[in-house]
Amino acid sequence: MQLEIRPDPAEVGRARQWTRSRLAGSGIEVDEPLSETLVLLVSELVTNAVVHTGCPAVLRLSLRDVAAGEATVRLEVADRSSSAPVPRCVGGEATGGRGLALVDGLADRWGWSSDGTGKRIWCELDRGAAVQESAPACGGVAYEAV
Repeated sequence: MQLEIRPDPAEVGRARQWTRSRLAGSGIEVDEPLSETLVLLVSELVTNAVVHTGCPAVLRLSLRDVAAGEATVRLEVADRSSSAPVPRCVGGEATGGRGLALVDGLADRWGWSSDGTGKRIWCELDRGAAVQESAPACGGVAYEAV
């Protein structure tokens, strides 16, 4: 399943709504922790694409076999910017800059890769796996190019 994203901050809310509607038909309950985490991850990755690239993007959600219980849910955001994602270390008063740290703390796996003239940032959550309790200390964000 995929959703075209325009380079407009209003698209973040539309992406969250789209994600909730897809989850509702997948067997993942709206109040299930996995659902809430996925919506937050969508919000962070789509916000990054909209704010930092100024380019259209595509949100993809893979919900194969989630009704079976122990499945992996994959989220990807592909954009037309070749700039690599850069984890930042921000102070307590900053209003932004924590998105990739949140992704790193909440996803079971994440990374990015070049994709033609742009890039694809992805993360995966294992259904049934315990969610990590906190994001790593500043500078602890790691990502892999695949």
